[in-house]
Amino acid sequence: MKHIEHKIKEILPGSIAEELELEPGDVLLKINDTVIEDIFDYQYLAEDDYIEVLVRKQNGEEWLLEVDKEPDEDLGITFENGLMDDYKSCHNKCIFCFIDQMPKGMRETLYFKDDDSRLSFLQGNYVTLTNMSEKDIQRIIRYNLGPINISVHTTNPELRCKMLNNRFAGDALKKIDMLHEGGISMNGQIVLCKGINDGAELKRSIQDLEHYIPLMQSVSVVPAGLTKYREGLFELKSFEQADAEAVIDVIEEYQKIFYKTYGIHFIHASDEWYILAEREFPEEERYDGYLQLENGVGMMRLLRNEFQEALELLKNDSETMNRLRGLEQKTVSIATGLLAYDLIQNLCDTMTEVIESLEIRCYPIINHYFGEKITVSGLITATDLTDQLKDRELGDMLLLPSNILRSGEDVFLDDITLEELKNTLQVDINIVESSGQGFIDGVLQVFAPETEKKHKENGNFVYIKAYDREQE
Repeated sequence: MKHIEHKIKEILPGSIAEELELEPGDVLLKINDTVIEDIFDYQYLAEDDYIEVLVRKQNGEEWLLEVDKEPDEDLGITFENGLMDDYKSCHNKCIFCFIDQMPKGMRETLYFKDDDSRLSFLQGNYVTLTNMSEKDIQRIIRYNLGPINISVHTTNPELRCKMLNNRFAGDALKKIDMLHEGGISMNGQIVLCKGINDGAELKRSIQDLEHYIPLMQSVSVVPAGLTKYREGLFELKSFEQADAEAVIDVIEEYQKIFYKTYGIHFIHASDEWYILAEREFPEEERYDGYLQLENGVGMMRLLRNEFQEALELLKNDSETMNRLRGLEQKTVSIATGLLAYDLIQNLCDTMTEVIESLEIRCYPIINHYFGEKITVSGLITATDLTDQLKDRELGDMLLLPSNILRSGEDVFLDDITLEELKNTLQVDINIVESSGQGFIDGVLQVFAPETEKKHKENGNFVYIKAYDREQE
């Protein structure tokens, strides 16, 4: 058997690994005399309450460590390769692939297409199953991993081959049956393309996927994102208001049937459909606990509800409200994508009615970089922010949503840093969490250190006196 080694990147403070005197640069060789292929094996083998860990130290010594611990207690090791294996790239050529529609000259890593099932469990990515072998499926079943997020798109095998440009894409649907028979929980996704997998084909997919309830917990329907860089690609048309209304009508009709039969709504339309159709978002109960939040299903409803709850807490805190009323006028600017603009503007208006010493200016950013059909905040670049805000009155602070930056970095998609944008616009920029409480906290930071800083106590948000950042 191939001898696979995994170099340790970091040891978490206070962890079992630290007590065992493991260090960055050490190499994990085996657990329980078993070679570890990837993160699946590691997490499964490390779950037991007693394990034997074989490690090679940097000086070449091999240590066999016996570990007694609580079941599922983590060893506290981070590896240089998060998957503990090479990433699997996508073998499909989907007609709606967003990466194929990106402009040239961006960072090379942004063009990497992943279709790795392990990222489904680690990061919530959706996978087509075309890149998975039967061995991969059996490992998921053996380790009882779940939920796995599946890009279904259509349950019509021939149509799926066409949409994914992969002659094996139809056969890959059989792997859903294997996962279902193995008792693995799942979520599904349908990227809808006008005239391709909508209409009767959408109804067929919904009806076919019903068979997997309740192990398949939810399925989202999202419109394909179309940039201006589609020259030479499959011709796709944008959805119009009437199309969005038809999609919602189909989904809501099935929701009624499924809720009556199974107690869940199962099939969900992303927020974009409701905005395009100019319809009110569904009530919170219809989102079944927001299982498809990362696919843009229920984000607007959740943000609005969280904001209302957090604002009520603030209004009922008389000490904080009195302090805010005594402060000098401050002006905050907010930049957001066209998709969320109307809701964000409404939140701004509501907040300024409550706090008289506050003015908020909300600016919708048109996505010239990728194309005007791209309306989400997460794809706004610093280039568009600069071009559209440089001559605006931004006041004391500019607020930007956290999803506008690359994960874990202060860098925009066009490789411009947050600090560079601050210098260009000559304004303090505050990155705000994408939640109702985060929105309010971000706005109130313009008054810091006079205002109170949010903390969480007994499950409820309360406000206590803020620290003076200049004194720390």
